[in-house]
Amino acid sequence: METFTSGKLTKVKSRHEPGVSKQTGFSSPATHYLEPTIDLNQELVINRDATFFVRVDGDAFKEHNIFDNDVLIIDRSLPQDFNAVALVVKDGEFKIQRIPFGFSEETEEFTVWGIITYIIHYAR
Repeated sequence: METFTSGKLTKVKSRHEPGVSKQTGFSSPATHYLEPTIDLNQELVINRDATFFVRVDGDAFKEHNIFDNDVLIIDRSLPQDFNAVALVVKDGEFKIQRIPFGFSEETEEFTVWGIITYIIHYAR
């Protein structure tokens, strides 16, 4: 009989740091292969279990600098701070808006689903 253990995955502690060539003279064309790759999940995701990626369809959120086909990284574990841009549920639909000063879910007509931590734009 085999015994299995399970547990929560832990986030890698090290961050990407570019390497410096120690070689003198003509450097090898393969020097850049020695550097570790950049993992965007490691760099942009704070809480993996509570993070979601959402692609935006349309230009309805230009006032928040969010455009068609942008990707939003949304963390549901972050506190609902004043003036944070959030994905909210209002009248049964998802909307994007800033959290107003003095926000309370009991008095407002919307529910905060998650806080937007990053907006990824297509550069072309």
